Amino acid sequence: RRSSDLLTGQHYLNEGGSITLISGIVAHEPIAQGVNATTVNVALEGFVRAAACELPRGIRINLISPTVLTESAEAYDGFFPGFESVPAATVAQAYRRSVEGVQSGRVYQVGY
Repeated sequence: RRSSDLLTGQHYLNEGGSITLISGIVAHEPIAQGVNATTVNVALEGFVRAAACELPRGIRINLISPTVLTESAEAYDGFFPGFESVPAATVAQAYRRSVEGVQSGRVYQVGY
């Protein structure tokens, strides 16, 4: 079994389709009590870069990695003291770039 077969979703995409995942700033700026989140976020970045090399039929994969969202900053302020937030509309533009663009294997850092 090829490692690309592990990407089950690829079989449901049209040729040239796009997969977009989300992680976050903790991949680069760890927070207190965030070791699990940091580990997963860093792993996602590596996964996207490696999977981009193996996906067939022109299928692309990218990752959106925003800082804390402005709309939820108050609720998470205790975890992200001093972090600047980014509006969800700005993060949405990164999704658009990922889905409608031509890049693959990219990590789009938003707001940091």
